[in-house]
Amino acid sequence: MTFRVRLSRQAQADLERLFDFVLERELARTGGDLELAEQAIAAIRAGLATLRASPFTCRKAGQSPFLRELVIPFGRSGYVALFEIEDAANISIVAVRHQLEDDYH
Repeated sequence: MTFRVRLSRQAQADLERLFDFVLERELARTGGDLELAEQAIAAIRAGLATLRASPFTCRKAGQSPFLRELVIPFGRSGYVALFEIEDAANISIVAVRHQLEDDYH
């Protein structure tokens, strides 16, 4: 079975925020890698794509067996995507954060 993966408005805003953060950080650094922000978003999107086949392999994120987190490695740390398995065919990405952030925004 293949699931359809959709981004919520909040998750889309999170991707934009994370992209901007990496880009601004790299612009401020001498010799910063301006392609790093694109690579980070590509890694996140590739990670989210894996949910189409195996969302139940991800760790639970609360009492509901349908609310889960996907850890997405990137560089020395990575990202965490909070998602909900809505039904037998649909997954909604609720939020995305960097692993070093305290919580979802």
